[in-house]
Amino acid sequence: MSNAVDIRTLEPVSEDPLAPVSRQERKQRTRQALLDTALDLLADRPFATLSLREVAKGAGLVPTAFYRHFASMEELGVALVEEATRTLRGMMRSARTDPDTYQGMISASVATVHQFVRANEDHFRFLTRERYGGGPLARSIAVELRMFSGDLAIDLARFAPLRAWSTEDLHMLADLIVSVMITTTVELLEARPGEDAKITATAEKRLRLILLGIPQWKTS
Repeated sequence: MSNAVDIRTLEPVSEDPLAPVSRQERKQRTRQALLDTALDLLADRPFATLSLREVAKGAGLVPTAFYRHFASMEELGVALVEEATRTLRGMMRSARTDPDTYQGMISASVATVHQFVRANEDHFRFLTRERYGGGPLARSIAVELRMFSGDLAIDLARFAPLRAWSTEDLHMLADLIVSVMITTTVELLEARPGEDAKITATAEKRLRLILLGIPQWKTS
C-alpha cells in the first residue's frame, strides 16, 4: 500500500493509525501541531498579535510545553517561513530540471507556483503579510527569497546565451523573475473565482518579456 504525501514537506505520511509511534515521531507531531495551529490563527491577523498561550492551547498543550519545541514565538514564526519557502524552492528546482528552452522553464515554473500557492494559501497569506512587517520574520523571508533567487541564477547559467554572463547580471535577472513570481502569488491570493488562468497567462507573458531582452544585454 502506498503512503500519502504531505505537499508542504514532500514526506510520506503513514496511513496506519495503529502503527507504533516513536518518541521522536511524537515530538515531531507535536511541533507540527503548534505550527499548524499558529497558521490557522493567522488566517486574518498579523503574527505580532499571536500569543504563545493561545498557540499552545490550540495545540492541546500547556504553555510551558511550548518551549520543548521552540525557544520563542519568533522562532516558531521563522519555522513557518522556512516550512513554506524551502519546499517551494525544492519543487521549483524540480520544475526547472528538464525543460531545455526558456519557454519550457517559464511554463513549468508558473504551473508549479500556481499549484503550490493554491495548495498552501494560508502559508502564502502569512508570507505576503509579514514580508514588510519588520523584525526577524521579515529578515527570514528576505533570506529565503535571496536563496530562491540564487537557485534560479545557477539554473539560468546553464542556458547557452547566459553562460558568458557575469554572476552579478545572472542574479539581477533572477531577481526580476522572482519579483514576477511574487506579484503572481499576490494576484492569486486576491483573485476572484475563475481568474487563475488569466493570472498565470499574464505571468508567462511578463517572464517572456523579461527574457526577450537577453540577446540585447551586454553583460558587465
